[in-house]
Amino acid sequence: MARIAIAGFLHETNCFVPMRTDYEYYAKGGEFPPLARRDEVIARTTGGSFGMSGFLDAIDSSHELVPLIWGHAGAGGYVTDEAFERIVGELVGMLSQQMPVDAVYLDLHGAMCSESFPDAEGELLRRVRAVVGSAVPVVITLDYHVNITEQIVEHCDGMAIYLTYPHIDRQHTGGRSARILMRILKEGIPSGKAIRRIPFLLPLNFQCTLVEPTKGIIEASVAGEGGEVLDLCYGAGFPPSDLAECGPAVVCHAYSQAAADAAADELAAMIISRESDFAEPLLDPDAAVSQAMEIAAGADKPVVLADTQDNPGCGGTCDTTGLLEALHRHGAEGVAMCVMWDAAAAEAAHAAGIGAEVTLALGGKHDIPGDNPFQGTFTVTALSDGQFTTTGRSIPGRKINLGPTAVLQIGGISIVVASKRMQAYDQDIFKHIGIDPTKQKILALKSTCHFRADFDPIAAQTLIVLTPGAHIVDPRAYPYKNLRPGVRLLPEGPEFRIE
Repeated sequence: MARIAIAGFLHETNCFVPMRTDYEYYAKGGEFPPLARRDEVIARTTGGSFGMSGFLDAIDSSHELVPLIWGHAGAGGYVTDEAFERIVGELVGMLSQQMPVDAVYLDLHGAMCSESFPDAEGELLRRVRAVVGSAVPVVITLDYHVNITEQIVEHCDGMAIYLTYPHIDRQHTGGRSARILMRILKEGIPSGKAIRRIPFLLPLNFQCTLVEPTKGIIEASVAGEGGEVLDLCYGAGFPPSDLAECGPAVVCHAYSQAAADAAADELAAMIISRESDFAEPLLDPDAAVSQAMEIAAGADKPVVLADTQDNPGCGGTCDTTGLLEALHRHGAEGVAMCVMWDAAAAEAAHAAGIGAEVTLALGGKHDIPGDNPFQGTFTVTALSDGQFTTTGRSIPGRKINLGPTAVLQIGGISIVVASKRMQAYDQDIFKHIGIDPTKQKILALKSTCHFRADFDPIAAQTLIVLTPGAHIVDPRAYPYKNLRPGVRLLPEGPEFRIE
């Protein structure tokens, strides 16, 4: 029997948005459970779609689990120093009080940047390692969008990274981490580790694992594990994070350095050889809406418009109005949009009641260049408390609380307006408030790729739209300060140079 400390601290940081992710955001919860301590960690993640959930499912029940702290804040701007130091300080303090332990499991993201630490998870792991020493194995779960750093690799002994984007294997990945840790407890800490950095960045729209070339890359990473190779991982990177080691990378832990190097070299060479294969059409809002209306006229399923640059899952503000403006300008009918984050508008709708008309300046409240509030008179067609449980493939079983939520209709467009941000990756956002997404002509979703798990099966076609937003798709537009010189900003694109 081993005594295993378990904890988690997750965030996907977009360094180019004005907002900050503070301690209160973790403490209160919303799309994710509120900050959990001790036994709350197990209570709030068991049966969910988190790495921790899968770890708890798969770990041998003979081991003693020592839960510390677990918090998830989705995506957004820099994590404040106060939030980082309070949560990491509590995690490390709890761990120190629980020593000795035989192993540590951490549920992380891998693209967290705090105000003081661009490589926030690397700093967390450094502090954990300082407590437990080199003889205690540390195993981690990471998001597919991880920016793998030397410090992360230095201070962990095994890892599992999501294999899917849209992420439908979070829980499965936690289970893989449990199996990796159990092997280490039996066979010892692996002696070999290797990291290979890919020399170009990948916009998120080019990272989908449902299609080539990424589909084949993931299959090769899975096939490369076994024997001496404990884990062979591919992380596609998160371009909006401003740190030197931003971008795709390959990591291998193995029971010999030769095996680690060989496996990492082979997978990295495959990715580099397919550099020219990464691409997806990107449309301006007028072109996208025109195409969607034309397709919808003859389709028996809705056309999906992915408002990718306002994806809150990438740090978007979830309230830009460029796509709404285009839909209204073109007179689109049978449209349902989610999620528009505007707590004041939701409050006004609840105060007015169903059937009432409200005149509002909707959304556009975060000073995004090129974006403005949408001025209009809307009919309140539905209200809810914003609480529901998801049933879709991307995040099944997650208890959501969006706060007061309303459907505001203008012309042929129905907009789900919520008091909290949420990426549009589950049909229940619509269903819980009375909208059947399968009955719409056009679905406008503030998401980049996660929506595909739940919405692709009901869609006639999907179009990717570029409207003004905080999540800029093209890394050439980012004002990087810390990115390493020489990395290509797109596949076969220009190299980054410090001005």
